[in-house]
Amino acid sequence: MTLDEFFRIGTTVTLGSHRFEPEEIKAFARKYDPQVFHVDEEAAKDSVLGGLCASGWHTAATWMKYNLEKPMDAEGWDGPGPVPEFGPSPGFKNLKWLKPVYAGETVTFTRTAVSHRPITSRPGWRLLALRSDAFDSTGDKVLEFESAVLVKVGE
Repeated sequence: MTLDEFFRIGTTVTLGSHRFEPEEIKAFARKYDPQVFHVDEEAAKDSVLGGLCASGWHTAATWMKYNLEKPMDAEGWDGPGPVPEFGPSPGFKNLKWLKPVYAGETVTFTRTAVSHRPITSRPGWRLLALRSDAFDSTGDKVLEFESAVLVKVGE
């Protein structure tokens, strides 16, 4: 198995789906993003968004939860050295909240490994680039961002 096969380069993986319930939306928002359209159902109706919706940070955090619950499958690894070990992420870019996620909406989260390259300053480590997306029940994209993760490999 090559690293491209292990990382499933170019393949979109469905991580899972999550229904954003009103009480969960409000609880998250009270702690982290207390804007009126995230914490007060009545006031949200008169807001620019027209109803209670999840914080964008809530949708991004939920993507991360599902991402960690669906690791790359090491079964069948026969590449050089031990099974690659995932480390921390150096960050993300181009985060976009494309459409509000209203209370009661179910969102499906995906991950696509785009590429990987060696890290010259850290022998034995690679940088794996990911495209991260989320879609509502109509198939409209509600979230997208590019991220990366450090991976220790036995090269």
